[in-house]
Amino acid sequence: MTQYIIQRLCIIGVGLIGGSLARALKKTGAVAEVIGVSRDVSHLERAKSLGVIDNYETEISKAVKGCDMVVLAVPLGAMQSVFEQIAPVISDDMVITDVGSAKASVVKSAQHAFKSIPANLVPGHPIAGTEKSGVEASFPELYENRRVIITPLETSSPLAISKVRNMWQACGAEVVETSIEHHDEVLAATSHLPHMLAYSLVDTLAKMDAKNEIFDFAAGGFRDFTRIASSDPDMWHDICISNKDALVKMIKIFSDDLQLLANAIECNDSVYLKETFSRAKKARDEFCEDKNINDSPE
Repeated sequence: MTQYIIQRLCIIGVGLIGGSLARALKKTGAVAEVIGVSRDVSHLERAKSLGVIDNYETEISKAVKGCDMVVLAVPLGAMQSVFEQIAPVISDDMVITDVGSAKASVVKSAQHAFKSIPANLVPGHPIAGTEKSGVEASFPELYENRRVIITPLETSSPLAISKVRNMWQACGAEVVETSIEHHDEVLAATSHLPHMLAYSLVDTLAKMDAKNEIFDFAAGGFRDFTRIASSDPDMWHDICISNKDALVKMIKIFSDDLQLLANAIECNDSVYLKETFSRAKKARDEFCEDKNINDSPE
């Protein structure tokens, strides 16, 4: 008899991230049944036809009943509304987690919705993805050898933490724990800032008079660097607002360094330029050699 680690999984938001989670758990035989939730029935029918989910509901309160694991894979701006719909039907054996990119925002939404944070809530964030979106873009290998960060609260029960950890490990992910504050600071620097740079660069060039010629002559480096500017604008709008303090801090730090670089170029400061480029190359080369680089828009 199959020993499932999750009997009934509810995924609220069956897109790239939620869909890939469902596919991975199904592939490894870790889940007995997957329930998908969305306001768009045609989207849910598509997810079911692809084998991503087994059944679906459009009402969150109905979908989560009887589930032992509930995953919120919705934009950060929708978290509080979803929590509010779960609150009246939450049970002691229902573990709740999410995939949001800004954890302080998720916890704040939960506090507003539940009043008292439930012990079975364990915030999480898979550091994986592509610039594509939608259930059609989902695939079961998305989380293999990727990191998933969980940020348990003081109120989180050890059993709930273990269940969330086991779920992601079943997908082939490496699970690490950090504080909410540390997560948001690190992601602001390593994920959120690069997205702002990519969006800003493409927007700047697109507003120039010679934009057609500029994009015609764009080489591989430009395409590689700006790939993430094809990510979902609504999602990144929510991330900016939700993690604004840490993100603004990083933008200011980078802006100061960029100004120093501009000054060095203007003044023909070869020493500064060579030191900066050499230091950056060394750091990048060491990072690539020692780490598994996550080519992800999140």
